[in-house]
Amino acid sequence: MNLLFIGDVVGRSGLDFIRSNLYKIKKEYSIDFTVANGENSAPGNGITKASAEELTEYGVDVITTGNHAFRRKEGAGIFEQSNILRPANYPDGCVGNGYGIYDFGRYSIAVVNLMGTAFMEPLDNPFSCIDRILKEINTPNIIVDFHAEATSEKKAMGHYLTGKVTAVLGTHTHVQTADEIILGGHTGYITDAGMTGPELSVLGVNSEDAINKQKYKTPVCFRESENPAFLNAVVLEIDTKLGICTKINRLVIR
Repeated sequence: MNLLFIGDVVGRSGLDFIRSNLYKIKKEYSIDFTVANGENSAPGNGITKASAEELTEYGVDVITTGNHAFRRKEGAGIFEQSNILRPANYPDGCVGNGYGIYDFGRYSIAVVNLMGTAFMEPLDNPFSCIDRILKEINTPNIIVDFHAEATSEKKAMGHYLTGKVTAVLGTHTHVQTADEIILGGHTGYITDAGMTGPELSVLGVNSEDAINKQKYKTPVCFRESENPAFLNAVVLEIDTKLGICTKINRLVIR
């Protein structure tokens, strides 16, 4: 099977780009299953029912999130849906699911959402968390969205899960890294899949706003950049009998 994993979708421009281009991308690359990180898809940050519905309508099968999962109170209810995930290492009792298993008849695929703790919120240890989850999953096809700040933590997770999962795909930093690799002949890996949103921006934010915030250290109201959007993603080719990633390619579409 071919899986498309889309880096953090940012705001209105990211949604509009997916609406206009996702069908063509899926057709060109013969995509069977699409996952997108949608935690920044709502205007002004976070995810809402409306932005999640748009992603689903435009062809995204599973939506992952991260540290902005619960930024918008109007979005909390969406995590009751099986195709919208929040990091699995949030505390017990937190609404929503940290992973889902999706049935294709001849095979099934699990998508796990994890969040790092280096320079992030002090959640449960993601390494211990994934150990528990792997004992519960009965398919060899396992995709992990590791939403983390530190490249060292992402690299460590990739090596830790080598041979145990199909792919470890980093999100959160919004800059696509050029280190895609198949670890141990089994596990597809990239430190960060990148961002889908305005290319000429600071992580999707109007550049002037971000510059003023960092230059003057005073409060600034961030606005989404109005520059043209692009899409960052990876395409995985998966041997579903063995749960092995046989090919991983970065994708940048302007």
